Amino acid sequence: MTLRIATRADTAEIWRVRYAVAENTLTPGRISDAELHAHLEDHGRGWVVELAPAPRLSIAGFAIGDARDGNIWALFVDPACEGQGHGRRLHDAMVGWLFSTGLQRLSLGTQPGSRAEAFYRRAGWHPLHVDDHGERRFERFAADWTPAHA
Repeated sequence: MTLRIATRADTAEIWRVRYAVAENTLTPGRISDAELHAHLEDHGRGWVVELAPAPRLSIAGFAIGDARDGNIWALFVDPACEGQGHGRRLHDAMVGWLFSTGLQRLSLGTQPGSRAEAFYRRAGWHPLHVDDHGERRFERFAADWTPAHA
């Protein structure tokens, strides 16, 4: 298992994982490769947990954070790889990096009542309101950040 920075070469595996999840689902094609690449290369950074070496990449999960505003753009783990700590490793790498850029507050939205909502609560995120899109909003502050895998 390798935790590393995501690149555009990971695009197919990122989409495979994203479309495999049962909660917070996404219709294929709603977000373009170009938008994904912009978040990986221009707006922030992404990470993947890689289970096998090239040439056949096998991504267990991925996370992408937007350094412009501290929004957690994505954090997903392949359902076949859940419960192995990949999500928390991805979370901690992404959150730690975002705070290292000087951001003082991060935010995210997720489906209310989902396992993702429970994950973020356990990880120390502060729940806010349910927004106009039906997502539970959360925030996290640099002042209270302590990574679990420090």
